[in-house]
Amino acid sequence: MIPSFAKLLTGDQVARIAGASMEILADTGLLVRNEKARKLFAKHGGKVDSHNQMVKLPRPVVEEFMAAVPPTFTFRGRDPRFDRTLPGEGPLFATASSAPNVIDPVSGEERRATSEDIARMAHLIDALPGYDVFSVATLADDAPPGMYSLSRFYPALKNCRKPIRASLLSPKEADEMVRLLGIIAGGEEAFWERPFITFGFCAVISPLTMDYDATEMLMYYAEKGIPNHSITVPNGGLSSPFTLAATTAQGNAEFLAATVLTQMAKPGTEVLYSVLPTMTDMRTGAYAAGAVETGMLDMAVAQMAAYHNVACGGYIGQTNSKISDAQAGYEKAMSSTMGVLAGFDFLQVGGLVDTLMAFDFGQAVIDNEIAMMLKRLTQGMEFSEESLALDIIKEVGPAGMFVDHPHTFERMKTATYLPQVADRTPRQTWKELGSTDIHDRGLWRAREILTANNDAVFSSAVDARIRATFDGLVAGDSLPPEGWTAPGLAPRRRQRTGRRRAPRR
Repeated sequence: MIPSFAKLLTGDQVARIAGASMEILADTGLLVRNEKARKLFAKHGGKVDSHNQMVKLPRPVVEEFMAAVPPTFTFRGRDPRFDRTLPGEGPLFATASSAPNVIDPVSGEERRATSEDIARMAHLIDALPGYDVFSVATLADDAPPGMYSLSRFYPALKNCRKPIRASLLSPKEADEMVRLLGIIAGGEEAFWERPFITFGFCAVISPLTMDYDATEMLMYYAEKGIPNHSITVPNGGLSSPFTLAATTAQGNAEFLAATVLTQMAKPGTEVLYSVLPTMTDMRTGAYAAGAVETGMLDMAVAQMAAYHNVACGGYIGQTNSKISDAQAGYEKAMSSTMGVLAGFDFLQVGGLVDTLMAFDFGQAVIDNEIAMMLKRLTQGMEFSEESLALDIIKEVGPAGMFVDHPHTFERMKTATYLPQVADRTPRQTWKELGSTDIHDRGLWRAREILTANNDAVFSSAVDARIRATFDGLVAGDSLPPEGWTAPGLAPRRRQRTGRRRAPRR
């Protein structure tokens, strides 16, 4: 493993940001729209003005409830073999989530995402080893009335054994989800013994506003003991001041506020310091998710999380590029590498392009490769007298060759990570194989997975019970896109089509 993490801030700067966050909560406070939350804050020492719905949190109150936060956070999958606990088993990699659109894998056109797409995504993520969590990557435009969230979670759970993460809109939806999860687990009691789902939401809307519905869900999850985490999304220049330090301090205050309310609702609830901090491109007002500053803010968050002794993560490795190109590659790889080197525990890096607007199947495979490379990085350099191989150097000697030595043969598949879609062949071989780019090869790998048997799908008996309980639910099956059959031995270059954004509805 890496012996020490990179630091963007000095120890004094970390302490000052922590102090500044306390000042924000005590002096400026938050607008809390949920009356139940205001009463909970007031009960435990918060200063509440019911007339203007403002809540101020003195430092002793924040420190008291932060002391109740466990230092770990666990993601559980439908199959316990995929359970992972942070920070010890990190870093974990996941898809980014909640894009409205998908890049159609056959036509290359952008369109609205459906539950069928989610089923394919879940199947793909289950099979790709770089991913530890499937954060449901898109919305479902075909959801029947009253089944919006069920139409996202059901295809995901049906086709992926790894931990699933997404959001809900209301306690009513949460109760329906528990019914679904109870059927999958073999009974609600079995689910409560091992709750294998994680819900994410934005309890604090920057700047410093606790939304009614999301705050209601925060308290509901905590009281019920359902794994969950809030996410803070300060955007420098728009919803936070236009400096990295101020955006970090305000975002940290927002994290503290959500965490304190969680602990007031149920002390000892696991917490993940989850973020998507950005700086605005003031030339256009663009949400610059792919900017280098996003990676820098994530590095700062990793240090603040260590200061508060909690696991951290969030959306990282995102891109403003509309297609899977060089811009997408360097933006994704740069910030995710910065996060890993700084100690980020949970990276929602996979699959999305165009500023989190669209999922791309080929990009998801490429991002799996980035995740595998970063996992190799976190293993660090093997170091021992044996690994120095002085006896081998002496044996081969000057002007010798190591390629045919048994020492090399023994380590051919273990000494380095061997990428699956990056091309390392000579140019002539590459041309003979169709002159493909990495996105072509990523789509070929996705096609290979999605036309093969799906080992993750649960039994027909379980599925029948679900469908009998939720009449009219989407099919949730992972079927290859129309026209896709099992690919040949090598990917062939496809004709790129223009990609345009589907009109918003």
